[in-house]
Amino acid sequence: MKSKYIFGGVIIVVFFFIMGYLFTQTDIKYENDFSKIVSSAHTIKATGAWVKSKNYQMDKINNIFSFYLVDNFGKEIKVVYNGPIPNNFESCTSVVVTGKYKNGQFVASDILTKCPSKYESQMPNKQS
Repeated sequence: MKSKYIFGGVIIVVFFFIMGYLFTQTDIKYENDFSKIVSSAHTIKATGAWVKSKNYQMDKINNIFSFYLVDNFGKEIKVVYNGPIPNNFESCTSVVVTGKYKNGQFVASDILTKCPSKYESQMPNKQS
């Protein structure tokens, strides 16, 4: 009877060890310097601001959304996404795209928009 409990305990410990290992092994790197993205073959989460002066394009027939991002250093990249325009894209303050750089453009598999908080205007002004 004790051997069942020992065997079950070993199985549980091995399971948690394997799950912990898998959760710590990620292939996604975070980058806000687009010059490093161009030379990488890994999946990357890139953070930047939408270049509003270049607008965006939506190919409704092929369902392809494209726009330009600029990093903190002024380098721009074209982002291509196979999907609809994300919610609140036009009012976003920054954009996080996940994908790979291929053929002169960043091919995104996911887009996250960061918009200004609705509570920012409600913050009281601090007076000295």
